[in-house]
Amino acid sequence: MTMESNTKDQQRLITGAAGGALALFGLIKRGPLGLLMAAAGGFLIFRAAGGSQMVNQVTGGGPTSSKPIFVEHSVVIDRPAQSVYDFWRKLDNLPQIMSHLETVTVLDERRSRWVAKAPLGTHVEWEAEVVNDKPGERIGWHSLPGATVDNAGSVQFESMPNGSTRLHVALSYRPPAGPLGAAVAKIFGEEPSQQIAEDLQKFKQSFEAQSKN
Repeated sequence: MTMESNTKDQQRLITGAAGGALALFGLIKRGPLGLLMAAAGGFLIFRAAGGSQMVNQVTGGGPTSSKPIFVEHSVVIDRPAQSVYDFWRKLDNLPQIMSHLETVTVLDERRSRWVAKAPLGTHVEWEAEVVNDKPGERIGWHSLPGATVDNAGSVQFESMPNGSTRLHVALSYRPPAGPLGAAVAKIFGEEPSQQIAEDLQKFKQSFEAQSKN
């Protein structure tokens, strides 16, 4: 089975599971909102069952039609920029920072394999490549072809006059089930902008505490 086939199967599994849970939750909740959620769940189930081509014909959508979602967040860490950069550049450290990541496996100097949590206990995985690496200042990356979640982003490490670091994370991604998939993820508390804001605050507290010990 090819990587593309695995990716498509993974997308159908995530979409179908999310649709089933959303439809069930909507039926239990009832009312106008419940009806809307049940309808959205039915749409996802239909799509997972192979109706995506028909949906794309009706909506004008397609594999590349959904617009990327952008996420940005900054935090100031009371540590030198080079120290913060060194921790981030060792990519297998990232699951300690980002709660949605399960593993990051370094394949070579630039390529790595990522496994992340998805709604309803599922997961997605992809390979990424570092395309911009300026020690102590910036790390930029993008996912490689065949990724379940097409994504790209950068982390900037800005040295502040007092010796601290302004850490700025910016990324864009296309959710597996398009914009509706992002809405489903948000309902289940797995919305990336919220996750990253919380994760960076936890990283700040943990990294500063470790540095003082």
